[in-house]
Amino acid sequence: MRGMRLTVAAGSAALLLAACGSRPDADASLPRLAAARPGALHQCAALAQGALPAGTVLTRAEPVAADTVTVGNSPVAVPAHCLVQGRLNERTSPVDGQRYAIGFELRLPDAWNGRFLHQVNGGLDGAVVPAMGTIGGGAPTHTALQQGFAVVSSDAGHSGAQNPRFGLDPQARRDYGYDAVTQLTPVAKQLVAAAYGRGPDRSYIAGCSNGGRHAMVAAARLPGEYDGVLAGNPGFNLPRAAVAQLWGAQQYARIATGRTAAGQPDLQTAFTPDELTFVAGRIRARCDALDGLADGIVGDVQACQARFDVARDVPACAGERTGRCLTPAQKDTLARVFAGARDSRGKALYSAFPFDPGLAGQDWRNWKLASPGTRDAAAVAFIFSTPPLADRPQGLPFALGFDMDRDAPRIAARDATYRESALDFMLPPAGDLAALRGRGAKMIVYHGTADGVFSPSDTARWYGELDAAHGGRAAAFARYFPVPAMNHCRGGPSTDQFDLLAPLVAWVEQGRAPDAVEARARGAGTPQPNPEVPADWSPQRSRPLCAWPRVARYVGGDPEQAASFACRAS
Repeated sequence: MRGMRLTVAAGSAALLLAACGSRPDADASLPRLAAARPGALHQCAALAQGALPAGTVLTRAEPVAADTVTVGNSPVAVPAHCLVQGRLNERTSPVDGQRYAIGFELRLPDAWNGRFLHQVNGGLDGAVVPAMGTIGGGAPTHTALQQGFAVVSSDAGHSGAQNPRFGLDPQARRDYGYDAVTQLTPVAKQLVAAAYGRGPDRSYIAGCSNGGRHAMVAAARLPGEYDGVLAGNPGFNLPRAAVAQLWGAQQYARIATGRTAAGQPDLQTAFTPDELTFVAGRIRARCDALDGLADGIVGDVQACQARFDVARDVPACAGERTGRCLTPAQKDTLARVFAGARDSRGKALYSAFPFDPGLAGQDWRNWKLASPGTRDAAAVAFIFSTPPLADRPQGLPFALGFDMDRDAPRIAARDATYRESALDFMLPPAGDLAALRGRGAKMIVYHGTADGVFSPSDTARWYGELDAAHGGRAAAFARYFPVPAMNHCRGGPSTDQFDLLAPLVAWVEQGRAPDAVEARARGAGTPQPNPEVPADWSPQRSRPLCAWPRVARYVGGDPEQAASFACRAS
């Protein structure tokens, strides 16, 4: 669209809702960081010939004309900029003999807003995603690049997206966990300084899923490097969540009615889509009106957990499965899965999950019934276990054969080759983020309440502990925004279109703390429709996302508009 300075008004999806009022969470003792100043690009191609940080090789440094590119499924205008590509710290592993490096891409707009954004990517990384800095909740509507940010992205130290075999190399494990961000951050900032004649005034880091984990790890490990941290659906407990996925597969296998071509239990037959849609309807019947309006959205997810009981509220099948009942075994399985994975002694292996109508979403189904035998099994086998369990049969047989008593502790194990456990290199180091808070930096975390892999209850627990560590005043520098019914980073019957980067910038640089942010649905006719938006909603239904622990309550007016809701106590 345009290269412009980012303000809190940039994009109506980021509108701060005056209806929700202002919370008395300001802390006058915290420093106020100055706003970024715009600048102009001084050099591009010459970057490759200049002095480079040690271990850095640039393979490309060239101007790119303004153009329109496709982001998601929508055309987005990209401003004129300098495209820099390279690699950092290339090496040969002494363990597996493979070549490794931190591949990266840096885009430097001609018209710079003085800000730097580290775009941290998700999954197993392994690919340098174009450094556009996409913004827009469930589907991107604009980019940080077009708003004037210098943006960097990387492959987190290994190539081959979704290939977990890099986990055989200890340094590649560390790079994936934290060290790629640690090493790339000063290099990218040095290149920004060389391109513009000065370093960035303000620096931000943002991502969802494993990218959200990267952002939270950076907040703890690099509190002096980033002024604003945006973490979506964060997998900060990723090794435990992956083990829980394998445990879940074992539960579903017990009630699966079909077999795969390889003779394995077909997890997809544990619950049909119609059965999960029916369960979602029963959750709405018990909880939809708790926020003051029966509108298809369970706004007060926390209150719903005390209200909904799968054993009581879902009819039991008297005979064959009809899609409008669950068998006793299905009800028991669903209750156990939502209560959280446990070993044979009853010890919790990961968090519980909240019941939410978004469990009918396709993404929820994919994570629960498909991913355990693919992504999760591979990650646990090669990356999170010490030593790696590469010699075992992989895929679903690995998931079903994983012993929760014998094998789960491997994510906390170390040995002479793998000196950091998965819990060491993947999780943010324990601490209260006092260093981040003390320098005036801010943090926003959001999480879909129907995430099928990373529990929003775990994120709420994390925020509660952070708040307690700061005497009930964590909201002065960190806020958590649950997104009702949203699946993993997007999707589900939800208002999953929102911009939290603009409010983060406004908070960091103007002191305007966000109490609520407007989110919209992506119904039929919108630029990137979400097929799970119910037909009886307005295609652009809007709702406020409220800073935890407040929830959006209906106060009167058009039920399709965010202005008809206020953020109030649960």
